[in-house]
Amino acid sequence: MHLGLVIPRTGEHDPTDLAIEAETRGYDSVWMGELWGTSSVVKLSEIAARTDDVEIGTAIVNVFSRTPAVLAMTAATLDRISDGRASVGVGTSTPTAVENIHGMAFERPVRRAHETIEVMQQILTGDEPVDYDGELLSVDGVPPVDRNVPIYHAALGPANRRVVGRLCDGWMPHNIPFSGLEDAFENIEETAREAGRDPDEITIAPYVPAAVSEDETAAYDAVRGHIAYYAGSADGYRNAIATAFPDRAERVADAWRNGDRGEAAGLVSDEMVDDLGVAGTPDTARQRLRDLVAETPVDRPLLTIPEQAADNLAEGTIEALAPVADE
Repeated sequence: MHLGLVIPRTGEHDPTDLAIEAETRGYDSVWMGELWGTSSVVKLSEIAARTDDVEIGTAIVNVFSRTPAVLAMTAATLDRISDGRASVGVGTSTPTAVENIHGMAFERPVRRAHETIEVMQQILTGDEPVDYDGELLSVDGVPPVDRNVPIYHAALGPANRRVVGRLCDGWMPHNIPFSGLEDAFENIEETAREAGRDPDEITIAPYVPAAVSEDETAAYDAVRGHIAYYAGSADGYRNAIATAFPDRAERVADAWRNGDRGEAAGLVSDEMVDDLGVAGTPDTARQRLRDLVAETPVDRPLLTIPEQAADNLAEGTIEALAPVADE
């Protein structure tokens, strides 16, 4: 199984140490998120220097706060210092993150993603200086950097998924229920074929919220809290969850936005946890992860440990679901 780990943020463990542990335990890739407080790029540089074989990637950096040229240079540099082990995961993020943290207008996010990725690819792999005149972005005479770095896109809605089909090496969905991944991939597949691309070459690498504990209730509650947070934090996440759980997604989001976080988490059913994550005791969670890969089009699950439970569950979850533990 190709299994990646999104390095959790904890108060007890440095991300680099967790990445080294993940490599030792057989994970094929480690990824760093980025919202506030830590630069994923700086930490991935350190991880690259202190690991040997594990792939490294951003999961995700947004397409607003860095220009396409900066993203391309960043991807190329990470790939060079890691001896070809880098991937870059990008996404539109949310209005709250883009507007409140970065002070930028969250306008035409799908078009922004398309143009950013298109310019990145041309700078990374082009043979001539890049000229691009888009609807939102333009560059003139940017020298290419001669580095073929895979680009993943965290697309949720159908318009954004078409960007994956036209341009991307991988799809990194979050909060699209596993039971709906095959249907959601269909418009990626159709768009890829229209663009003359082979959809089988697009890696499906969803975030998989994961929590493992001998106390199964604690594991399920950790994933409940994760789902509730995302349902309440942005319409895109809520809409993705609602493709399988329309009424419940609305109720969870309403409770979260009204400030009742406990009620919101309590409204997340066991069925939702099982269709949006992996939770349970070590044995049951390992089996659930195996079934997920066997029964869905997932190529590379990216385990992400709910932040509110990471201090208590991170080490045990990383150990229990590691490929080495499953041999």
